[in-house]
Amino acid sequence: MFAETRLNARNRKIQGLYRLLFMIMTGLLILPVLTILGMLIYKGGSIISIDFLFTSPTDGMTAGGIFPALFGTVWLVAVALLISVPIGIAAAIYLNEYASENWFTRVINLAIINLAGVPSIVHALFGVGAFVIFFGFGTSILAASLTLAIMTLPVVIVATRESLRAVPTAFREASWNMGATRWQTIRRIVLPNAVSGILTGVILEVSRTTGETAPIMFTGAVFFTPFLPQSVFDQTMAMSLHLFVVATQVPNVPEALPYGVALVLISMVLIMNSVSIAFRIHLRGKKKW
Repeated sequence: MFAETRLNARNRKIQGLYRLLFMIMTGLLILPVLTILGMLIYKGGSIISIDFLFTSPTDGMTAGGIFPALFGTVWLVAVALLISVPIGIAAAIYLNEYASENWFTRVINLAIINLAGVPSIVHALFGVGAFVIFFGFGTSILAASLTLAIMTLPVVIVATRESLRAVPTAFREASWNMGATRWQTIRRIVLPNAVSGILTGVILEVSRTTGETAPIMFTGAVFFTPFLPQSVFDQTMAMSLHLFVVATQVPNVPEALPYGVALVLISMVLIMNSVSIAFRIHLRGKKKW
């Protein structure tokens, strides 16, 4: 009585083929990541140990550990987040919730797009001129983090704007009808429902700032320092620069050392991203819409 027609069978086969095609394409996207991780684990896994993670480089950086670079990377990423996330969220709130469509907002949107397309080496030169020389911060964590913050601002702004737009307008209207002001509505209704999307921008920023080399090479990161930074005005080692140095500038480096540094670097990014994604999933699970 409900036998499958020839047309339904044909459509089901076509749907299965497209499903297989999309599955293969997804697998092709994942394959390079798994290949890179496998290669790093195979070639650098043998050098990973507690001493490697928590000691300083020795013997001209051909032995020892990576703790100063690991510690400095955390400094750089944390300060950059503290600077860029509040500014990026504030800019997105203004553009989405307050600003009207006019020449001024169009100029701002154009500036955001252009800022996202500027090469990182140009950001590095800007950081040298603005923060190292003009503001007098010198080559320091603060100068490097400010450079990273400006470089990643478009990511935070765009991700926050999209998440704010995803909040239904009916939520705002219901709040206004209850007598709430625009800011009260944003603070108590819009932002709590958009926070999971905002975290997407934070995740992308963490990934980019952790792996950048050019902006910090000129503004705050150094080849080697025997001391851990005590404030944001100190210089520091960084994982990305340390990887470049041991892979290209230091002779007689054990083969496993650069791969071990790269493995720790990518593991840092994966761990920080995983924590952020888990928190985002937890927040999305609390949504009622």
